[in-house]
Amino acid sequence: MNKFFSLEAHDTTMKREILAGLIGYFTIVYIVIVNALILSDAGMPLDAAVMATIVTSGVSCIMMGIMSNSPIIIVPGMGINALFTYTLVHSMGLSWQEALAAVFVAGLFFTILTFTKATKIISESIPSSLKAGITIGLGLFLAFIGLESGGIIVRGEQSIVAIGSFSDPTVLATLASLVVTVFVFIRQTPGLFLWTIIAGVVFSFIFGVEMNAADQTTSIASFGDVFMAMSFDAIFTTAFWLAVFAMFMITTFENIGLVVGHAGMLGRPEIVRPALKANGISAMLSGIFGTSPTVATVETAAAITSGGRTGITTIVTGVLFFGTLFFLPVIGYIPSASIAPILIIIGTLMLAHAKDVNWSSFSESFPTALMIFVIPFTFSIADGIAMGFVAYPIIKWIEGKGKEVSRTMYIVSFLFLLAIVAQAIIH
Repeated sequence: MNKFFSLEAHDTTMKREILAGLIGYFTIVYIVIVNALILSDAGMPLDAAVMATIVTSGVSCIMMGIMSNSPIIIVPGMGINALFTYTLVHSMGLSWQEALAAVFVAGLFFTILTFTKATKIISESIPSSLKAGITIGLGLFLAFIGLESGGIIVRGEQSIVAIGSFSDPTVLATLASLVVTVFVFIRQTPGLFLWTIIAGVVFSFIFGVEMNAADQTTSIASFGDVFMAMSFDAIFTTAFWLAVFAMFMITTFENIGLVVGHAGMLGRPEIVRPALKANGISAMLSGIFGTSPTVATVETAAAITSGGRTGITTIVTGVLFFGTLFFLPVIGYIPSASIAPILIIIGTLMLAHAKDVNWSSFSESFPTALMIFVIPFTFSIADGIAMGFVAYPIIKWIEGKGKEVSRTMYIVSFLFLLAIVAQAIIH
């Protein structure tokens, strides 16, 4: 085990990797219910959608751990699942079976791309400022989710967001847990985020936060309702190929952005290509297993910050996903006060990459800032990346520095522009 995963070379231990996998799991397990509910809006049976999410997440995480030896967690992505349900099915009129076929084809194209030198060329063509901007945007996104889930910020009446009520038990429990998190983080206490989860449960009980078990029973047999349920009846329609193009662009570049960001956190650029290969195969399997495409989730940062350095972390998370089937009702007892402080702290740490942005150059800083703003404000990583990538060569050209942009970057930016146009046509 030590030899295969190179624990000593990565300055880690089995205990630390298992703990990081546990933390990563608790941070992302909400996806099982949330993704299933969104897919059920497309017409899928809810219990089958739950099974599809569990199986896809479990298989994908284990595959990622083995293929890339990295702690990158991969699950059906938020945002792209909404695109699947509300755009491909509701707006474009595809059945959910036809939408799964589009997911499979897009995943197949992505997989082919990852097994060529194209992903390496694309990754290396991304300017350092934009790479830093992706990480910063993800950090703000995580912090925003944490603040919202903990009730510290809410939808405002006179503004987009407003401060939450400090008489709300959830807010009190979250703030108390955040104090504990800051304390154990500064003290570098082993298993620091595990203490956060425990503190969140305790404070939620003390302040009287309602914690209801998930009202969901799922049978393994229900998986048959979505497994290999793809339909290619619409393959000769324009709508199908627009759907494939949109899925391909979002799946490809959201994953490239996330993997590059996580590799930067780890200081291991060599994992980018094998991780993207695992991403591609996983995205293709998503259509077969019956769910929207997978992404290298932003919550991976929780596992990395907890000490995860190798594939053991991701494999542990994957195994725990399979275990979810047997203790699904218990998930409801993990309060938001346990998870929100973790997301806030990690989001804060990711802002350190601001030092890698050339703020003195407008043509570098403006596209980067645009990306940083759009990712958290729209709750869409893909849209944020698209805005930054499209703006970058335009601003460079206006400033008379068009030659500084690589040919690959021009091509990628043009593809993002086409994706924006395609989404506008779809809507």
